[in-house]
Amino acid sequence: MSGQGRPLGPGDHLELVDGSGFIFRAYHALPPLTRRSDGLPVGAVAGFCNMIQKMIAERAADGDASGCPVTHAAVIFDHPGKTFRNDIFPEYKANRPPPPEDLVPQFPLVREAARAYNLPVIEAEGWEADDIIATYARLAREAGAKVTIISSDKDLMQLVDERVRLVDGMKNQVIGPEEVEARFGVPPERVVDVQALAGDPVDNVPGAPGIGVKTAAKLIREYGDLENLLAHAQDIPQPKRRQTLLENAERIRMSRRLVELARDVPPPLPLEELALRKPDPQALLDFLSRMEFRTLLRRAARTLGVEPPAAPAPRPAETGSDAGADAAQADPPAAIDRDGYEVVRDAAALARWIEMMNERGEAAIDVETTSLDEMRADLVGLSICVAPGRACYVPFRHVEGDGDLLGARKPAPGQMDRDEALRMLAPTLADPAVLKIGHNIKYDMKVLARHGAPVICHEDTMLISYALDAGLHGHGMDELSHLHLGHEPLGIKELIGSGKSAITFDRVPLDKAAPYAAEDADVTWRLRDALRGRLPREGLATVYETLERPLVPVLAQMEMTGVKVDVPRLNRLSNEFAARMAELEAEIHALAGQSFNVGSPRQLGEILFEKMGLPGGKKGKSGAWSTPADVLETLAAEGNELAARVLDWRQLAKLKSTYTDALPGHVNPETGRVHTSFSLAATTTGRLASTDPNLQNIPVRTEAGRAIREAFVAEEGSVIVSLDYSQIELRILAHIADVPALKDAFRKGMDIHAMTASEVFGVPVEGMDPMVRRRAKAINFGVIYGISPFGLANQLGISRDEARAFIDAYFQKFPEIRVYMDRTVEEARRDGFVRTIFGRRIHTPEINARGPRAGFQQRAAINAPIQGSAADVIRRAMIRAPAALREADLRARMLLQVHDELLFECPEDEAPRLIEVMRAVMEGAPEPAVAMSTPLKVDAGVGRSWAEAH
Repeated sequence: MSGQGRPLGPGDHLELVDGSGFIFRAYHALPPLTRRSDGLPVGAVAGFCNMIQKMIAERAADGDASGCPVTHAAVIFDHPGKTFRNDIFPEYKANRPPPPEDLVPQFPLVREAARAYNLPVIEAEGWEADDIIATYARLAREAGAKVTIISSDKDLMQLVDERVRLVDGMKNQVIGPEEVEARFGVPPERVVDVQALAGDPVDNVPGAPGIGVKTAAKLIREYGDLENLLAHAQDIPQPKRRQTLLENAERIRMSRRLVELARDVPPPLPLEELALRKPDPQALLDFLSRMEFRTLLRRAARTLGVEPPAAPAPRPAETGSDAGADAAQADPPAAIDRDGYEVVRDAAALARWIEMMNERGEAAIDVETTSLDEMRADLVGLSICVAPGRACYVPFRHVEGDGDLLGARKPAPGQMDRDEALRMLAPTLADPAVLKIGHNIKYDMKVLARHGAPVICHEDTMLISYALDAGLHGHGMDELSHLHLGHEPLGIKELIGSGKSAITFDRVPLDKAAPYAAEDADVTWRLRDALRGRLPREGLATVYETLERPLVPVLAQMEMTGVKVDVPRLNRLSNEFAARMAELEAEIHALAGQSFNVGSPRQLGEILFEKMGLPGGKKGKSGAWSTPADVLETLAAEGNELAARVLDWRQLAKLKSTYTDALPGHVNPETGRVHTSFSLAATTTGRLASTDPNLQNIPVRTEAGRAIREAFVAEEGSVIVSLDYSQIELRILAHIADVPALKDAFRKGMDIHAMTASEVFGVPVEGMDPMVRRRAKAINFGVIYGISPFGLANQLGISRDEARAFIDAYFQKFPEIRVYMDRTVEEARRDGFVRTIFGRRIHTPEINARGPRAGFQQRAAINAPIQGSAADVIRRAMIRAPAALREADLRARMLLQVHDELLFECPEDEAPRLIEVMRAVMEGAPEPAVAMSTPLKVDAGVGRSWAEAH
């Protein structure tokens, strides 16, 4: 730790915290209702303290990744009032809305918090925080010290060099010169020139009309700097761009003065007074105690090695009630005390809890069962939470003892009769005036519906998190509790064990089961409080309310309906697959010239890359040859028969083990049907994922895949109806990239692949060679996924140069697609996410990755709005389907969703009407939210089996 008053020099490290940026980040990261018990809003203060505490802990635990520990630090704030930039341009930052009302009183408290942590608080009248940071960074750099700036403000990137780095705490990303150049297309010293040209609508910096960051970077790279560009503006070959630069030269120069950070601010404190100091224990603990930050208080006391003071007595609420203290405690994350949970053992106690649920109009619920399979699980108990810390567990079916000779166990004492408890709970669970909050509530809804207590009116914290942060982290309750509450819930493995020795939850003793179960409901309530307020603030309330929450009951009903399978047919198929696999093995052994285990990647690799000497082999960490599908596909495309036969064998082996062998075991003995489960939050794009069993991966284009689909059948007297979006992703691409030729072709109902081939290769549609159309089709679909010349060459069996020429010709004919791709990657880099046409946010945390993953991340960002929009379209269709079927008085039941396809079962005579109704629903699904400029088209089929209907 530095001594006070010592000048900075080589070996020192200055940490500058963008305090104003921290305030807004903390405010938007925590629930808006976080208040002290007297009603004072303190959410941003708590978040700020958490951030500072985290910085201190990381310094203590890990030092500094740069190899130079922090020796000096300060927190820099904006000074209220105008700055010199307002004299240059009075409209500077005029577009910014005033800060939220409940944030204003927290500004002085955050400064007080920084002082409590013994950090210098610096601001200067007439200057922005960024200018002060720039000045201190210059002074420290000139003294030979290193500088770390903690901020996510892009304007500070102009300061980055070999001794000054930026750390984006929101993304845990260290930003050096390479990252700046990846973001702006120019090195840090030229960032201000790019910003001057591109402008900044947030700060109302005008820039040059029609010139964005990418074009600005290209111009600066070509001309060196802004002044040289403006001096040679008359030489710009593009007429519109030349005119823009000539007509707006002074406006651009003014914009540069606005965006360039001042580095000559008179320092409010000399550098030597920024030496790192430990907090004064009494001052820090007094502040945290006054704020009622109980968890932070204990954490700070542990860090300082002192005893925490007694918890402060709550202040009287300004409203005269305790509702504020109950609804949102001022301690984020709030400590969770399991000792206060209640075990409900009789009807009188349960009646009290039901009354509280009805009075509050909301409650968090969670069921405990004997299985993860909702269609077979026995309901063991139910937990309820009506406020943070106010939770109970209602046990029904816990058992004890080792059981009698027949294995029966006696019920544990002190439980309610399940039928009686559910009769009491059912009216409230079904009351639309009482909101039921759950985490992955679809599971709870299915279990309760099976036991005669359906849930109506729900909220799902897993889906709130998914709407907010898809792609950033998982959405399991334990992970979210750790992330947003700073709390580690009790682990289920501690209660039931794992593996073969695991027990079911009904065998867990009540004294252990109750705290675990009640805590689940309590954590769920707190997660709702922590996350729900972010939805409107981040513009995602509509996504959650129209795409996530209303789909839950639709999926629950669809999953409970299930689909019938022909088990004898599956058994016959399994035998046929086994016979064909044996034939393939014989062919493979003949081609290899010896017998070996075809299912062993190691032995296969030895045959291919040692004995046969084929190219492309790589060894893994174990030293064995790697033989993944892409390696075999490349070899097969180059004409290697052995690799092609192995691929056929592997596909049959997978289909046999996954479907023909496994599906009969998934038939529910009560319903006689297979019940898959659809995960709403398993992908980053909004696509649903099918599990237990996965019914979305049965190949449709292979003979074996179609044979498996023939085993999915309708009940006697009914038929299967398939409704499938035709080329939906291409249609969405045409819409969002605004490609006139593609949109016109879709509107006219043309063969889109033949039209593309005609445009790209200059051949007439009539009498077209099927191979030419196939090439166009491969490019059409490949471009959605950012196909490379290598990938297209493999797919079509042509050279990479030829494939590259095809792709180049494609973009020449459809330049709007290239513009869309470049724009999307730029948006992903700028914002950290892309959006679907309905506003879903798909985060791209690794978009600035370098090396081999860079191309993959860019392709994923380009595809995400297309695939995500298609997923949102079918979600909207599914949500509208039940009401449409009821209004048409149809008895049809929705069975499955497989990517772009919906599968129904209905009486045979209803099939034409079902197709008419659902085609209208599906083709009109985007409206009124989005008016598609490209029409959607739905293909329909009817049959006794899924294969026949497809």
